[in-house]
Amino acid sequence: MTRSKCAALDSRLIAAVRGNATHRMLMTMPGIGPITAVAYVAALERPDTFKRSRAVGAWLGFTPRRFQSGEIDYDGHISRRGDGQLRALLYEAAAVLLTRVRMESGLRRWGLMLRKRLGFKRAATALARKMAVILHAMWKSDTPFNPTLGAATS
Repeated sequence: MTRSKCAALDSRLIAAVRGNATHRMLMTMPGIGPITAVAYVAALERPDTFKRSRAVGAWLGFTPRRFQSGEIDYDGHISRRGDGQLRALLYEAAAVLLTRVRMESGLRRWGLMLRKRLGFKRAATALARKMAVILHAMWKSDTPFNPTLGAATS
């Protein structure tokens, strides 16, 4: 695909996002751009698909697997269920929030605290799950991102 075709598709996507209030509202969260907003809405289809916003993180495969047998009980790696493309986009958005975004928010502070304790990749994965949950809560209540409440909502 040539650069001009990519630029034309990019322009069409941005024009479509500008015309949709849901996409614009989701993009109020730092790190979320047009592609991630469109992919999120396309994957979930309707905000009432999930009764609780926390279920979105598990549906996307961001929650740890559980291994239980007799007396053995431990958490494994993330389950990687659900839409892999959306999971990758949210992970990238979380990485952007941790590295490039300078706007202070409770969500960013929470992610940076995790980064010190767990390392970058685990913190970005946990932050991506939290972002997916908060995006669903924002979509359900039709409210833009509130930087002061970012980390408290889950």
